[in-house]
Amino acid sequence: MEQFANSCREHGLKITPQRAAIYKEIISSREHPSADQVFRAVRLEYPNVSFDTVNRTLLTFADIGLISIAESSVGIRRFEPDLNAHHHLHCVSCGAIFDFHHADYDVIAVPDKISNSYTVLGKRVVLQVLCPACLDRKKDDLADAAN
Repeated sequence: MEQFANSCREHGLKITPQRAAIYKEIISSREHPSADQVFRAVRLEYPNVSFDTVNRTLLTFADIGLISIAESSVGIRRFEPDLNAHHHLHCVSCGAIFDFHHADYDVIAVPDKISNSYTVLGKRVVLQVLCPACLDRKKDDLADAAN
């Protein structure tokens, strides 16, 4: 919470109870929650908080570097509480995002053609996968179809 308070002060943001609750919820998540997931959790403590407030707050947190926005293959913006170097597995079936670490991926060089034309703000390897649960469902569906 100290990082949250310092970052808010640096960027001229008031530290409101709702902002603190939104930050606590996103940081405590082991997933990559959507604004709706954070909204539903925060609303339990603050029933009058609006979805718009939660969404704008999460976008503000991303703008000031407290969190980042995870790439999503399902079209729903997902938020990344872990700012340490890591990579993602995206399930193309259910949309789940899983973190993984791989030292070789951390040191992949950005091609000169890209770094000369763009300002690279970060890099993350994203692998498109079928997660174990979706793979099991597909196997079950195939078995049911065969019967």
